[in-house]
Amino acid sequence: MPTRILAAYDGSKGAERALDFALDLCRRYDAELHVLAVTQPPDYVGDLVIPALVEATQQYQENLLAPLRQKLEIESIRATLSTEIGQPAEQIVRYAEKHAIDHVVVGHRGHSLFERWLIGSVARRVIAHSRSTVTVVR
Repeated sequence: MPTRILAAYDGSKGAERALDFALDLCRRYDAELHVLAVTQPPDYVGDLVIPALVEATQQYQENLLAPLRQKLEIESIRATLSTEIGQPAEQIVRYAEKHAIDHVVVGHRGHSLFERWLIGSVARRVIAHSRSTVTVVR
């Protein structure tokens, strides 16, 4: 039975479904919920732009997670909401290892076969590198 569940969250419909699934698991097993929002910065950013980018990203993530905080308080779910900046799959796997997560839940974005081949899939990378059980919610 899972005791710590991590839901990766980016505000997409797939992430909403993954969060609902993770909430159901938390209720069922009386598990602790961790929600992680990861924003990937552009590949190249000049030195002068980085502080402004980090600040804007943190504000975006806080706005993204604010409605979740209220929802989780109403449902009395033990939850930790966190934000990271970096490559999403890498940050999800790192967070799971650092916080002894038993079960990771990620959404499926529905990319075409060509898009998955070209850019890969966060879910596929999490599955490949995570030591935890991973559920991909379509």
